[in-house]
Amino acid sequence: MRSISASLALIFCTLPALTSTAVWALPVAGLYRHEIGVNNQSEQERNRAFQESLAAVIVKVTGESRWLENSSIQRAIENARSYVEAIEYRSESVIQESPEESATDVGSNATPPMLVDQEFLQVSFAQDLVDQLLADAAIPVWDSNRPGVLVWMALQNDAGDRYLLTPENDPGIVELMQQFAALRAIPIIFPVLDFEDRRALSADLIWSLDDQAIRLASERYAADSILAGRLHITASGDLVGLWQFIFQEQVEVFDSLDTELIRYISEPLDRITAQLARHFAVVPSRIGLQTARLRIEGIDGLVAYAELIAYLQQLVMVDSVTISALNGNVLELNLSLQGSQGQLYELLGLDRNLMPLDPGGLEGGQVLSYRWVR
Repeated sequence: MRSISASLALIFCTLPALTSTAVWALPVAGLYRHEIGVNNQSEQERNRAFQESLAAVIVKVTGESRWLENSSIQRAIENARSYVEAIEYRSESVIQESPEESATDVGSNATPPMLVDQEFLQVSFAQDLVDQLLADAAIPVWDSNRPGVLVWMALQNDAGDRYLLTPENDPGIVELMQQFAALRAIPIIFPVLDFEDRRALSADLIWSLDDQAIRLASERYAADSILAGRLHITASGDLVGLWQFIFQEQVEVFDSLDTELIRYISEPLDRITAQLARHFAVVPSRIGLQTARLRIEGIDGLVAYAELIAYLQQLVMVDSVTISALNGNVLELNLSLQGSQGQLYELLGLDRNLMPLDPGGLEGGQVLSYRWVR
């Protein structure tokens, strides 16, 4: 948000993978920041890190890697240094695996893994400059308030036995999903798989992609979308499976076949992330702004007021906020939007800071009524 009128403030005298129930989307952090490994602190290596980091930030902020092919974005990446706001180096001891050629060595000739010092560069980019770059190129920006994706997965071994994905059984798959979530700033949620989960949803039901059973078992997590998948690794090493994505009452099923686990996991996640980004992202623009009226209950003091304003301020699609009335603990606001009132309604529905008082849906021109519950 660019500006805010807070003239009535004096009336008061007084933000990765989640594994708990009652989960909802939360603002993701670090959209304009990226950390990358570097070989040294030379200018050449620093410039490489700047370029790769800006490309990573563009993908996070927009939700789609296809925008890296845009000519304006490519020129900006070549001149990434001009978008840098701050940098910070750090070192960490990491395990260096033995070279691939040593993997076939036998006995004392094999090189064991060892700890080495790896240097990292964290690059922070100026949000205003990046947003302006995207606005000039008419590229949509995805707000930091993002929908959660609840993941159920069933696997089948060579004996035909099926089991549910857990961090204990298949840490590699879970780690790949967590890495994707961090790189793309998408909240990926794993079920706790306690007695209630296992009673409601078996591995066979997930394998059959029974969407009604999956929806029912997912209700306790209040997730905004659901990804269910099945995977069988054949004797020849092929990964064969099927995925189902449930979002806003729509069910999409697509198959998957690969020989590399990282591709098998990342491709469906990339597909659904792009789909969510296209639904929620808006093109930043101050031309043709639309308006929305909000009526917020539960503003019982200066702290609640400040938290509400800060919350609205960080929404990319909100350009300005004007206070129109204050009656007791009820605050009425006028918002200028870079997008539609419908998009704002869906965006606010992604978390539980504002609980809708009229959950029946959105009608054109209506006042949006909420209770502040943070």
